[in-house]
Amino acid sequence: MDDAWEKRLGAAWDRLDTFGEENAGEFRALIDGLAAELPEGHPTGLFERACAFDSTGHSDRAVPLYREALERGLDGYRKRRTVIQLASSLRNVGRAEEGVALLTPELDAPSDELDDAVRACLALCLANLGREREGLSLVLGALAPHLPRYQRSMANYARELVADTPA
Repeated sequence: MDDAWEKRLGAAWDRLDTFGEENAGEFRALIDGLAAELPEGHPTGLFERACAFDSTGHSDRAVPLYREALERGLDGYRKRRTVIQLASSLRNVGRAEEGVALLTPELDAPSDELDDAVRACLALCLANLGREREGLSLVLGALAPHLPRYQRSMANYARELVADTPA
């Protein structure tokens, strides 16, 4: 895995929308071919294959690949993406409580550009479990810093939504 491989991978992902539903298998084959250039069982290859299934409507087939990528030592940025995407896929297959369990520790992880994605996916998992107020609180809290005005007010409203919610 080098810069050239990463660029080819990025170019493949940039083309995802050009395949359409009817050609989703071709896109998965493209990603599979790139993943096959890595050693057998390489966590990055597993992750990319999982993403291809996930992005083409097969969360059920992505879940085991995401899990295996984590078990095989995926680290860094892709690891956090895997946790987020695995939680989202679990929600899609009716296992939102597992998604909550995966994402909740991510709220305390070192901050990066994926923080808002963690909160958005966690909010969706919570909504599936009937905990919409908690989800809305997370989303408002994530949105507040991006607003041109009302940041403080929205952050306070986000906290108020869950102030009286039992843990």
